[in-house]
Amino acid sequence: MADQSPPVTDPDFARFCEFFYRRTGILFTPAKRYFVERRLAGRMTDTGSRSFPIYFARLRADLDGEVESLINALTINETYFFREDHQLRCLSTSLMALVTTGKAPGDRVRIWSMPCATGEEPYSVAIWLLENWPDVDRFEIEIVGSDIDTRALAAAESGRYGERALMRLSPDIVDRYFEPEPTDLGPAWRIIADLRASVRFSPCNLMDAAAMAAQGRFDVVFCRNVLIYFDDASRRVAADNLYDNLVPGGFICLGHTESMSRVSPLFRVCRYTDAIVYQRPMEGKRA
Repeated sequence: MADQSPPVTDPDFARFCEFFYRRTGILFTPAKRYFVERRLAGRMTDTGSRSFPIYFARLRADLDGEVESLINALTINETYFFREDHQLRCLSTSLMALVTTGKAPGDRVRIWSMPCATGEEPYSVAIWLLENWPDVDRFEIEIVGSDIDTRALAAAESGRYGERALMRLSPDIVDRYFEPEPTDLGPAWRIIADLRASVRFSPCNLMDAAAMAAQGRFDVVFCRNVLIYFDDASRRVAADNLYDNLVPGGFICLGHTESMSRVSPLFRVCRYTDAIVYQRPMEGKRA
């Protein structure tokens, strides 16, 4: 922790972790204490809080939107384009044909990236479908990216990325969908305007059932590498909310280390050539 900030006692740290858990479902283990305290120190300095109790009172009252500022400081948003591309292959070779069965040309297909971090995932979905799904022009494809971190969403909407984010893209893909925008920090590119306009971003908390419901139902949801930060109780709440956000027969894609089978009995396991995904059954009620 920064020298200028007073230490956070063990009881105060426990109180904070409980507060953050109830707001976000994210549980910080003792191994994360140094990371958490450094960011708390930064927020205490920025808000002029002389001690943790003073800052915690400000946080609980959510003065000047402090909860949002702290969430932005504590969430991790490192990602890149075409991450876990086996799921993107599954999307174009298997899932899209299934979710469009019974739809007429021009009908809407809704795809949700939740959480979307700084936008690489939903933009990857858009690029992948344009490049790899022959029927992409037959339907109205609506892609939505949501995240609890509003600062990350602002970066996603701007569509600006550095070399690391683009490292898995071929030069011709970069040439077609990005425009160079060098910065003082090095090479950078921006998603072309037409592609930026094809993805909509909105704030949402995976643990907030009302906020989740407001997004409507989706045919495919990408919810990758977030449940690993939750405990069992939060994972079940998240699974229930995600189930409600899927149309019957819709699919959810998790990270490669995550398994919905260990979290919730609501979903059917579907094994395809490229990936294992989870489906909301066409019929039946939640247990």
